[in-house]
Amino acid sequence: MSEYQRICLAHYHEIGLKGHNRATFERRLQKNLEALLVSFPVVTIHRIAGRLCIFLREGTSWEVAQECARVIGRVPGVARVSCGYKCERDLDVMCEVAQIALREAGDFTTFKVAARRNHTDFATGSMDMNQIVGASLCEAFPEKIVRMKHPDVVVGVEVVQNATYIYAFSERGVGGLPVGSSGKVVCLLSSGIDSPVALWKMARRGAVCIGVHFSGRPQTADTSEYLVDEIGHVLELTGCVARIYTVPFGDVQREIALAVPPALRVIIYRRVMFRVAQQLAYREGAQALVTGESLGQVASQTLDNLTCTNDAVDLMVLRPLIGSDKLDIIADAESLGSFAISSQDAPDCCTLFMPRNPETHAKLADVYAAEENLPLDQWVSELAQIAEIKDYACPAYHPKKISKEPKA
Repeated sequence: MSEYQRICLAHYHEIGLKGHNRATFERRLQKNLEALLVSFPVVTIHRIAGRLCIFLREGTSWEVAQECARVIGRVPGVARVSCGYKCERDLDVMCEVAQIALREAGDFTTFKVAARRNHTDFATGSMDMNQIVGASLCEAFPEKIVRMKHPDVVVGVEVVQNATYIYAFSERGVGGLPVGSSGKVVCLLSSGIDSPVALWKMARRGAVCIGVHFSGRPQTADTSEYLVDEIGHVLELTGCVARIYTVPFGDVQREIALAVPPALRVIIYRRVMFRVAQQLAYREGAQALVTGESLGQVASQTLDNLTCTNDAVDLMVLRPLIGSDKLDIIADAESLGSFAISSQDAPDCCTLFMPRNPETHAKLADVYAAEENLPLDQWVSELAQIAEIKDYACPAYHPKKISKEPKA
């Protein structure tokens, strides 16, 4: 066990470009990390020299520190995470700690030292530190090779005002902005592959995400609800989802299927879903709706049909996957950890009362005519009222106390 204190460094990129607002983003990221790392032996988190330093309790093992670092790297706003040690600003000590850090780096053949001096009150410059620490590592690891371009391991040595931080384990993070720095959105969330990825992409841009799941209950089993809950637990590990509303939509779908032309069923389903989601967005104080739609992927996602569904609401509708290929979405779902859940078969409202030949180029005039005799306001109000709520761990989420009703 090392006598030096283990630390994790959360590096960020986009936050560093925020000018006078930078401190606000840093504080938001710090609060998110403090809440999300509560199960790890974290002593404190400080902002230092353009990054966040997570100090771990004395005696923390390398395995626990590494797992902590990997959780940090999945939190939106973190561009890169490093795991190493804090030590005093003494070259002999720094060389010793660099050797300890490199021994924990795993299998490698090549390495280099990247030293940086953030304060000139330390006499030795960055280039000299590279040479001194590098020579020490060459002596300690004679079988390893120094390579300046694309080495297997980079040993970071960062000298700040009162200490030195040294690390050899470093991984890329998800980047983006901390959740809670870009407002609030309501995401239509199914148990499929696409919509969890769309929600995650919005969280990665700093939005607090509220999910709305439309279940086929009572016309179908509630399997999809359990899968969405599992997805919610995956997303909450990094604070990406705050709350999920589950709306039992099956009976209304049945009424729509009996009342409108078969080709337009899907469009009318979607328009009612959008209206309910907007009602819940007003209740939450959210500023936009989000869907997992990708242009041309299915019949309801042509430009004409997207225009018809957009027309049902006043809020803007964001589609972060609109230009994404299905294989890219699957890769993102696998990285997120939701793909295995979403791959399970579950009856839901998306497959309920589906027409054999859905309209791919709907016209608004035909949609208006199909809706003319439907009790839309009653349905929307009732569905919003019976929506079931489940909350998840999202440090940036603060439920609104006063509902905001839609404009007349």
